[in-house]
Amino acid sequence: MTNSNTIEQYGAAFISHLESKIKTKEPKNLYEPINYILGLGGKRLRPILTLMTADLFGGNFKDALDSAMAIEVFHNFSLVHDDIMDDAPLRRGKTTVHEKWDVNTGILSGDAMLINSYQFFESYSPEIFKKLTSLFSKTAIEVCEGQQYDVDFESRDDVTIPEYLKMIEYKTAVLVAAAMKMGAIIANASQDDTEAIYEFGKNLGIAFQLQDDYLDVFGDPETFGKQVGGDIIENKKTFLFLKSLEYAEKEQREGLLHLYSLKPEDSGTKVETVKSIFVESGAVEEAKKEINGYTQKAFDALTTISIPDANKAILKQFGENLMKRTV
Repeated sequence: MTNSNTIEQYGAAFISHLESKIKTKEPKNLYEPINYILGLGGKRLRPILTLMTADLFGGNFKDALDSAMAIEVFHNFSLVHDDIMDDAPLRRGKTTVHEKWDVNTGILSGDAMLINSYQFFESYSPEIFKKLTSLFSKTAIEVCEGQQYDVDFESRDDVTIPEYLKMIEYKTAVLVAAAMKMGAIIANASQDDTEAIYEFGKNLGIAFQLQDDYLDVFGDPETFGKQVGGDIIENKKTFLFLKSLEYAEKEQREGLLHLYSLKPEDSGTKVETVKSIFVESGAVEEAKKEINGYTQKAFDALTTISIPDANKAILKQFGENLMKRTV
């Protein structure tokens, strides 16, 4: 087994596999939108994780390419439908599918992507196929549950921190966890090891999303790649918001709730005021603690895995790099 593969090499192998699978067939209006969204790029984080995990568990990462495709096609399907639900004009800086075509196209092409994603498992032996599809279906339904919680939270004033953490676990973290577990399954890892790598991916995914919430408010606009303060402008009830409500003095709490009931034309003052409440209430400190806590939980899960220490070190390094990002 080689450990010399880098993230770039996995990425390149995945892209060439993706390109070999993308074909514009008839009817064009079904397949062109699929190829469009799959061609928009993005970090390809999840498929790369599938390949990397298969490799580190002693398998051949090329055997994991179809599984990596299933994850990427599913992830992009969920984005097409999310964008319709959010009425979003842009995705990765480009026009969203339903804006470029129309809503009906976005629904139908998304449906086809969901079905396509399952077809990628058909290249595996029956035993591996069964394990992969069971995990995939469980994950897919959790992603839907996470999305519904997210929608429900918009109209609720009593969201708790545990509920919020469950929402990000389902909406974001389980897909990262499943991507890694699939790689381990393809490499024929033991059940204990596949469960441990799932825990690693899940906790890292939660830490990643909490950090994303933090960077949305306090990130550097030059490097973050999104509008800083977007969550505040959208009145999103993130960890920082919920913690501030819990910790802030009565006056600040009322001020925060009031600001979150408005969508002013010029959001600059609102963003600045909310940021100062996040800091003064102690919510920022709590968020950092929580991010570190989940990152540590992820690293703890690695200790039980029976792979060479050098391979564990690669996973740990990956986790550290992911959490050091400013984007």
